Amino acid sequence: MYRFNVGGQAISPKDDSGFYRLWADDSPYIFGASSGVTYSKDNNVTIRYTPVVPKYIAPLDVYGTARSMGPTAQVNLNYNLTWILPVDAGFIYLLRFHFCEIQSPITKENQRTFYIYINNQTAQRATDVISLSGGLGRTSYRDYVIMASGSGQVDMWIALHPDITTKPRYVDAILNGLEVFKLQGHEPNNLAGLNPPLQQKPDVEPKRVPGGARKSKSGLLVAIGGGFALMLIALFSMCVIFRRKKVGKSCCKTNNGHLNHPACDLVRQFSFSQIQIATNDFDEELIIGRGGFSNVYSGEIDGGPKVAIKRLNQESQQGSHEFQAEIEMLCNFRHGHLVSLIGYCQDSNEMILVYEYMVHGTLREHLYSTRNSPLSWRRRLEICIGVARGLHYLHTGTEKGIIHRDVKTSNILLDERFMAKVSDFGLSKAFPAIDNTHVSTAVKGTFGYFDPEYFLLRRLTKKSDVYSFGVMLFEIMCARPVINTDLADEQVSLRDWALYCQERGVLEEIVDPCVKDEITPECFRIFAELAEKCVADRSIDRPTMDDVLQNLEVALRLQDNNNCVGRPSSLQIIGMHSDKPSTHSIISVAAQGEIFSDIMHLEGR
Repeated sequence: MYRFNVGGQAISPKDDSGFYRLWADDSPYIFGASSGVTYSKDNNVTIRYTPVVPKYIAPLDVYGTARSMGPTAQVNLNYNLTWILPVDAGFIYLLRFHFCEIQSPITKENQRTFYIYINNQTAQRATDVISLSGGLGRTSYRDYVIMASGSGQVDMWIALHPDITTKPRYVDAILNGLEVFKLQGHEPNNLAGLNPPLQQKPDVEPKRVPGGARKSKSGLLVAIGGGFALMLIALFSMCVIFRRKKVGKSCCKTNNGHLNHPACDLVRQFSFSQIQIATNDFDEELIIGRGGFSNVYSGEIDGGPKVAIKRLNQESQQGSHEFQAEIEMLCNFRHGHLVSLIGYCQDSNEMILVYEYMVHGTLREHLYSTRNSPLSWRRRLEICIGVARGLHYLHTGTEKGIIHRDVKTSNILLDERFMAKVSDFGLSKAFPAIDNTHVSTAVKGTFGYFDPEYFLLRRLTKKSDVYSFGVMLFEIMCARPVINTDLADEQVSLRDWALYCQERGVLEEIVDPCVKDEITPECFRIFAELAEKCVADRSIDRPTMDDVLQNLEVALRLQDNNNCVGRPSSLQIIGMHSDKPSTHSIISVAAQGEIFSDIMHLEGR
């Protein structure tokens, strides 16, 4: 159906490796302006087929060119290299990715690793071409199978993004060739036409895979080796039938009518009995979090890995809105610093969401009122950078842009490596049009993190998230609640107290004693100035999340480079300096508390 020489010119059938195939240019299918860079093999590199990749798989010219994300790590972390391919719904598709490292700087394992996403789901983590192929100039490929849900023609999204969890030398991704084969649909003998609308959605749901350990359980995406077409078709048919029997149906529409948004086809639907078994009938000893409208339980589904199960209050209208918003958000967007939604349950008017389990819980649980060991300053910086990347993706990585609207430390989750992931998208808001600068909306969020401009004018902007993030920066630095009514009046609001101390040059006196001696002076200056800019009263005076991210990365580099201490830094500081004096909140804590006392919980929604 599609066959691309990625990063190179079209290859005519006569130049194919024996099967008279046409390999097209991939550039017309690149999404957006971020098309990466293309290049050819080094002159001193000889491309060689391997025993598992015979000559007929693809011509050498396919492996001799490539498209990567580019040389700038900071830029690469902030976008996905994406292709969009129109396909017919109701069919199984085989996707074949061709890889070959063809430039001499990358010759060893773990120099370049990346994610492969298919329809916003993780197909492969830590893809390392050298590891797959066995060396420079050696060919390799990987196959994946997916079912395209829906009706008529739908878009298949294929994306690459750097995976830095193994700390590779280069922050980049690469692809040499791509093939998409249409294999089988509802009518096995008719591969030419469109399917009729599916009566039942198979449990091999197409567009999201929670993670590597869950792939075999969910049946959403199956990685396979090579083989002949007839054998593949037979194998895929058997897999689909087997999974249908093993796991419950995964479709969105149910009789109670909670959801009918097509995006919810991308995650799995669980029965209430499955959720009851997973949570031991909602055993209170399994509760790992409480909110204003929900409890969160740990559990295991189908004997698989641990998951987090959020049960929203059936009587709460706010909970109903959050339920639908959360599914719509997390079905359509995926990023390494956004928590992954595995599925949901809405049997008997229940509103239950199932997420990947985050071993280390919330960021707040590691800052104060906790028995957890204090986080080091460097780890806190890495967490801040992770959150900034997630928010930057929400603001800029989609066509319209998403405002989270409830950025706070209890909505930042930490995985087993303490990598930060933004969670709780129940209040998120999309821009109605790409050229709008704000959204007029009722004020919602959490007391202490409110953007004062949003509060007064009902004008929600991306800078509202920046304000909340700035409050969070002070919270991470000082390890105290953003609102503490037990303190003296001038110290109740952490934001106001931190700005007061910053103006008088004594901010270091309220820094968390556990990390006070770890912070280098240059890092402290950049971090403090950034937090100050983020919480400016006027949104126009605040930096963008892109500026925030760049400055945090500078702060981390200054922290790591002790040689910079005591002399001017050679690093560029982005958008940090201003001639305007610092300002305090234009709305008092007492006023906020009075107005929001009937809708807000200090401990969270």
